Amino acid sequence: MSPRLVAVVGATGAQGIPVVRDLVQSGAYTVRALTRDAKSARFRELQSYGPVEPVIGTFASEGDLRATFRGAWGAFVNIDGFNSGEKTEMFWTIRAYELAIEEGVKFFVLGNLDYAYKNSGFRPEFRCGHYDGKGRIGEWILQQNRDNQHRMKAALFTTGPYMAMTISSSTPMTVSAEDGVATWRLPLNDGAVPFVALDDCGHYVKWLFDDPERANGLDLQVAIDHVGGRELAAAFEKVTGHPARFVNLSFDDYFGGPFGFDPDSPAGYNADPADPATLTMRQNFQGFWTCWQHSGRGSDITKRDYALLDKIHPDRVKSAEEFFRRENEKGIKNGQGTLWERVQPGRIGHILKISEDRRTGTL
Repeated sequence: MSPRLVAVVGATGAQGIPVVRDLVQSGAYTVRALTRDAKSARFRELQSYGPVEPVIGTFASEGDLRATFRGAWGAFVNIDGFNSGEKTEMFWTIRAYELAIEEGVKFFVLGNLDYAYKNSGFRPEFRCGHYDGKGRIGEWILQQNRDNQHRMKAALFTTGPYMAMTISSSTPMTVSAEDGVATWRLPLNDGAVPFVALDDCGHYVKWLFDDPERANGLDLQVAIDHVGGRELAAAFEKVTGHPARFVNLSFDDYFGGPFGFDPDSPAGYNADPADPATLTMRQNFQGFWTCWQHSGRGSDITKRDYALLDKIHPDRVKSAEEFFRRENEKGIKNGQGTLWERVQPGRIGHILKISEDRRTGTL
């Protein structure tokens, strides 16, 4: 059978790269990716894995979305809410789903996040725009799928904070190693984060595309594990042999110190700060950390079926220690140095495209 064409929105993002990699390297799929710049280093990386056709444009254009979806069998859509802001992300994700049906796509996968605000019983302290925007539309897509699956089937791929964010620059949970101790200063209390290994994302999404009948209507919620702050530091120390610690902070101390962004700026660089629907970074990330303060294995806020994940991906990363060990080996192999060397001031790299681009992009 000829390879199936999958259209990808969000291909050059942190999650999109391993998704595209595993699809094209399997030989079962080719990819068409919507991008603003087909000459960028991230897009060239995609093309190093196999056939990736660019469509130059933006997700905020019906014409560009139609061109991306036209003739494709599948679609993977993961719009960056920190580009657009919550309100715009919701509109264009809805239009992406509708336009994919128009263009004859047969299977649609949404890059999704937990609707933690709803899971909390709509408690205002859990309000987190970049999670709520995806969570709302994820539920909407599954509801639409009941009526539209005869034309296009759909599934959700629900992730969470990337574990790589803990060892990367300009994230809400960046490590500091300036005093010779790897330190995470976070408002986590005794909660736990359902961290995700980016390298595993490609396997999971390919699994969804490989069996669309089984995946139809599924919300595949993935994670390494629910990891607490002390567990995070202990795993890093065990792997690197260097001291590490977790320091719990109040929200005021966090936003006034290690957060690293203007807390009063809009949570979306294309969002209108005068729009009452636009959350500030402080509002958004206070909800973000409140979610994790109330999370853990068995939590109703962010549930994960780890037994199911073991069946789907037996070789998945299953602990913070395993993640750090793999990263340490990977860094040594590719010449970046040990994990400890990589988190030193001046050497720590970017994982999020938005921080790599210095938030200067446009829709």
